[in-house]
Amino acid sequence: MIRRNIDIKKLLPHRAPMLMVSHMPYLDTASCETNFDISPQCIFLQNGKLTEAGLIENAAQSCGAIVAQSYAHRNESNEIVGQAIGFISAIKKIEITDLPVVNERIMTKGKLLSRFDDENFSLCTVESTTFRNGELIVACTFNFLIQAI
Repeated sequence: MIRRNIDIKKLLPHRAPMLMVSHMPYLDTASCETNFDISPQCIFLQNGKLTEAGLIENAAQSCGAIVAQSYAHRNESNEIVGQAIGFISAIKKIEITDLPVVNERIMTKGKLLSRFDDENFSLCTVESTTFRNGELIVACTFNFLIQAI
């Protein structure tokens, strides 16, 4: 199923100041695309730049939504309900070439590489690439544990 212009807050429990996705223009069962507008209020800023931890959290939230959507459903009012929470169990690879600054927008693409589902949780491997003005600034691969909340 392809979804467009998704409110990621319907899928993940993160809220400001921990929410690191501003817009999610695309989501399907194996990939996603998100944008994050770096505001001066972002808690992951240091000297006007988004930190490595902020870039990792952005990638994790973006990719987590790929699997989290399978825990969501529509209620009788046709609203999406049923969030999931994810935990990074391993950062298998990460390369950060530059740090974006306040008031810039980054675009992150996520891809599901593998997934194992149990009754109460999913184990998965995802890869992510983050771009600033079309320039690749982050490439990473994570293992996640995702469960319904």
